[in-house]
Amino acid sequence: MRTTLFLSCLLLLSPSLPAQLGYKDTPKLPGQPWLVHDIDRPRPKQITPGDLPFQPPSDAIILFDGKDLSKWEQIGRGPNRGKMVAPTWKVENGYFEWTPGAGDLVSKEKFGDAQYHIEWASPVVVENEGQNRGNSGVIIQSRYEIQVLDSWNNPTYADGQAGAIYGQWPPLVAPVKKPGEWNYYDIVFEAPKWEGDKLVKPAYQTVFYNGVVVHNRKEVIGRMAHRQVGTYAPHAPEEPLLLQDHGSKVRFRNIWVRRLAGYDQEN
Repeated sequence: MRTTLFLSCLLLLSPSLPAQLGYKDTPKLPGQPWLVHDIDRPRPKQITPGDLPFQPPSDAIILFDGKDLSKWEQIGRGPNRGKMVAPTWKVENGYFEWTPGAGDLVSKEKFGDAQYHIEWASPVVVENEGQNRGNSGVIIQSRYEIQVLDSWNNPTYADGQAGAIYGQWPPLVAPVKKPGEWNYYDIVFEAPKWEGDKLVKPAYQTVFYNGVVVHNRKEVIGRMAHRQVGTYAPHAPEEPLLLQDHGSKVRFRNIWVRRLAGYDQEN
């Protein structure tokens, strides 16, 4: 129930939020000299990535193989608001794409410590600017977001760039590709740990964006939030992956996950 309520709250983040270069009226990030989405925070240097394909290893859990969305469900809108319904994102040519009136996609399977591989492409036709251009999100455990955005020649606040731990940490560099070209994220996620309602270990994320490290075991401040400092709230050890509906025709393909266990485990 707690997970469903939280996922429903994500619908409050409207796809029609105005494009912004940044803000100066938001809270200060803990341990940093910057405000959330600070307009003065330096943008990451843009670099040119290589082009390396990644196929899943034998122990991967395939969430999308190019054929269907049977491993996913969708947070409903309208009369089905907050309910889990069948996905309406369009599947074709080995990828799936956001369609108007859809909702956030949520994996049926749940994960804790895990390695994620996700490929995405922003729309070929450039529309809008800032946060309204090719916006989506890879939201691990339905709470901790790596931003998806068309960042090609598209100024916006640094902690909202593609590859950012949204609202917390910009990517170290910006290995962006042109609109319509395929990007990929490889994410190593360490789930937060709880003793009852007490957080005893925060989440950490290591993120490779188009093969370039943009976060190196970076501590996650809390849940994804817009214009606020993210906070933690207790949740289950394993939770689903969420792909955000933010009103842009973003495409995804080749999505797989590997659960991470400790050393010296029995086969």
